[in-house]
Amino acid sequence: MPYLATALTALTLAASPLGNCTVTDGDTIRCGDERIRITGIDAPETRACRVGRRCVDGDGHASTRAMEAIVADAALTIVRLGEDRYGRTLGVVYADGQNIACAQLAAGQAYYVARWDDDGLVAADCPTLAASQSI
Repeated sequence: MPYLATALTALTLAASPLGNCTVTDGDTIRCGDERIRITGIDAPETRACRVGRRCVDGDGHASTRAMEAIVADAALTIVRLGEDRYGRTLGVVYADGQNIACAQLAAGQAYYVARWDDDGLVAADCPTLAASQSI
């Protein structure tokens, strides 16, 4: 069953199906030529944290594997919210109706970042996880 935010966003934002997707890391996927940064979460880096950047703790490879398991063979849909400074689409992505940011939080593979939660959609879908996994 879709989460609350899915029903709410359907009233105000258009959710679009995604196809041909691969996982880049624990908070980013690529669907065809479109790179999508999952809003509301920060996952550990798979490479070393760049100098001058603040990165979250954890195993980036484990986070990537968890994301791969979430999206594998799932019907993906997205609510597009804009672009970031790197040209990636910012979006809330659902795998078979489940917010994948919430799934990453539940798996302990990401942290909730309120200032990155455009329109508060992640917090609406999983408020307890957002509160307990917040940085």
